[in-house]
Amino acid sequence: MVSKSKGSTTSVEQIGIEHVPDSKRHGNAIMAFTVWFAANLGAAGFAIGVLAVYVFGLTLAQAIPVLLISNLIGGLILGLTASMGPELGFPQMLSSRSAFGRKGNYLPAAFNWISTIGWFTFNTILGVIAIQAVYPALDLYLGVIALMLIQVVIAVFGHDIIHVFEKIMSIILGLVFLALAALILTSPQLSAALSYVPQGGNAAMATFGAIGATIAVAFSYIIAWSPYASDYSRYFPEKISKRSVALAAMFGGAAASFGVEALGALVAAVIQNPIAGSQNVVLFAGVASAFGGLGVVMLVALAVGAITANALNIYSNSLSALVLDIKAKRWITVAAGGLIGLALAIAVGANFVTDFENFLLILDYWITPWVAIMLVDFFVAKRTAAHLAKKSNIIDVPTIGIYALSIIISMPFMVPSTVCTAIAMTGCINIPLISPVLSSMAGAFGYADFSYFISFIIAGVAYCIYRKL
Repeated sequence: MVSKSKGSTTSVEQIGIEHVPDSKRHGNAIMAFTVWFAANLGAAGFAIGVLAVYVFGLTLAQAIPVLLISNLIGGLILGLTASMGPELGFPQMLSSRSAFGRKGNYLPAAFNWISTIGWFTFNTILGVIAIQAVYPALDLYLGVIALMLIQVVIAVFGHDIIHVFEKIMSIILGLVFLALAALILTSPQLSAALSYVPQGGNAAMATFGAIGATIAVAFSYIIAWSPYASDYSRYFPEKISKRSVALAAMFGGAAASFGVEALGALVAAVIQNPIAGSQNVVLFAGVASAFGGLGVVMLVALAVGAITANALNIYSNSLSALVLDIKAKRWITVAAGGLIGLALAIAVGANFVTDFENFLLILDYWITPWVAIMLVDFFVAKRTAAHLAKKSNIIDVPTIGIYALSIIISMPFMVPSTVCTAIAMTGCINIPLISPVLSSMAGAFGYADFSYFISFIIAGVAYCIYRKL
């Protein structure tokens, strides 16, 4: 029997996108829980909870069940993709070569590289803004440089130190947010939060558009992890139970994401005073003034949560670059991604946070049809395997066609999250992506974005038929 290495957190990871050999396999399902639990305890999820109340017009009582359902569905997909890692022993994006072909897979790999750079930049800016709410004298760009340096160093060391870091942060941040939630729930402000009805909202019944928009934003956030879910389970022993990995990743990601989003909705309902300006869309300044010392702890925890998310974003970004057949060491692609993210952060600054989030969620439109194809390929057709991930055919044309067609058909139902400034009140801003023909289709559904689910179903069914034939 081959002994299993325990891994090392004191040296730079040497494996890039190569298959992880048995001698390097180690870990257990608990690690799948802690890595996704810690990664979702950050500012982005908090912002989604605030958006549900202030932008989409849900009351606290309406927002909680909608956020819960969204995270359970998205968490299930995260868990299923994470469970592929031990059997395949490859990063998630390399594994999809079995469906798309080596060069055909350049398309989703490039999309994932762009998405991870975007999320890396966005989360860093949010983290610095959270710190500025506590310490206003902090220069935005100095803060961005410091935060990015920490994240890049963690990613350079790689897989094992990421798991150790996320495990520690899952305990620390988990206890902090649990304590914060308990204190707020037992405070006199809770009764006011429960009775708060946002402008344009309805205490008796939420609008179809508001529910759909909240589902779209929360679902797209957690499913955005799926293209790199198995990056953090590919070192697990091959014989580990796929079910245990899937459940651990699902409940780790969904519990943290839902918890922070619910906290954001709760804080928004307590403060009841939206602050104008894109840089304050997550109400960091309002948190500090409304909760005092408690708010300071919350803001610091949200900033640290940005690091737990971004350690994964920039690490997986480097693997996507290697899947594009860029000839470089993994640590070099990490450093390159960090420099590009730094340049983007300096270019956009704080004033573009809202538009940048919208841009990132538009990018997520590519994920749902891709993940549908991958799930069918692995669990139904049972053809995703280590040897197929290396296969030499250049482009699987039918798969690319199915993928493109599913996105095209879903386009009339696309409504980027922050395009609708106040769904219950004023409808949607007229922009080229959804106007004039597409906006009429979206308007028929209350400007709720159902494109994610439509492209998922079409891609999954069509790809299943293709492989059966």
